Amino acid sequence: MTSIPLAAISAWHPQAPLQRVHFDWLAGVELAVLRLDLIDPLISGNKWFKLAPHLRLAAERGAAGIVSLGGAHSNHLHALAAAGQRFSFATVGLLRGHPQNTPTVQDLQGFGMQLHWLGYGGYRERHSPAFWSPWHARYPGFTAVPEGGGGLPGALGCAQLPAMVAAQLPALGWDDYHGWWLAAGTGTTLAGLVVGEGGRRTVHGALAVPLDHGVPEQVRSLLSEAGVSDAGYRLLDACRGGFARQDAELLAFMTQCEAQSGLPLEPLYTAKALLALRDAIGRGEVEAGRRLVFVHTGGLQGRRAALGNASGS
Repeated sequence: MTSIPLAAISAWHPQAPLQRVHFDWLAGVELAVLRLDLIDPLISGNKWFKLAPHLRLAAERGAAGIVSLGGAHSNHLHALAAAGQRFSFATVGLLRGHPQNTPTVQDLQGFGMQLHWLGYGGYRERHSPAFWSPWHARYPGFTAVPEGGGGLPGALGCAQLPAMVAAQLPALGWDDYHGWWLAAGTGTTLAGLVVGEGGRRTVHGALAVPLDHGVPEQVRSLLSEAGVSDAGYRLLDACRGGFARQDAELLAFMTQCEAQSGLPLEPLYTAKALLALRDAIGRGEVEAGRRLVFVHTGGLQGRRAALGNASGS
């Protein structure tokens, strides 16, 4: 493989449809779903919008490939590996834990990604100053992309989503909407929406990870780096006791929502975020007549293992 092809990556502008959905628990709240899961069969969800700016920056530097991090069910690594295959550039994945043969890992290998398992202690060192030195030595000319496609470039890639929604409002029959609702894993997409909205609407992030994962701090840092006021968003606990935790209520709710709407969901992010919205409506925190845009962040590739194994990312 050669260096990352800037022209091909810059020329791809996937669009996500905006679709009205109805659930019996909406109680007069109007909901439209931005179907990021439909932008591509493999490079789907919010992962592409976070990843694309990193790829463009790497291509402008003439990078030979990309090295990044994730778990054995990582949607980010899946999108990165698929992009490497699609656009013909080399990818390296540094994985948490010990070798596993999950459907995602099988895909990563099939897409041509070079995998290295770091164990759990080794993965925890990813934030230390010396972490990247041996990997840059082993893969000279490769650009490192943060876990999950985070950082300011990833957030700015998601800042285009409000414009994507605005262009589709007339076809939806809406003249405006009041806010956003989405699952938050690192806070990068949420920060991008806050930047893109410029304070016009509130962005609600349903935390799919515990607070000790540092999402509030990450969002504040990203907004500060972008020069945007630390306002215009709200974070809610939706992790149900821990990342990837599933329970009977969550799974029954997901099945019910899919039956009512035909909207495919997964239990780690999208179903948890919808359940948090249902509960907020039930508490009277979202009033009847409000119009919300729910971001379907994808992750459906991970559903293959998620329903039978709760130890992913």
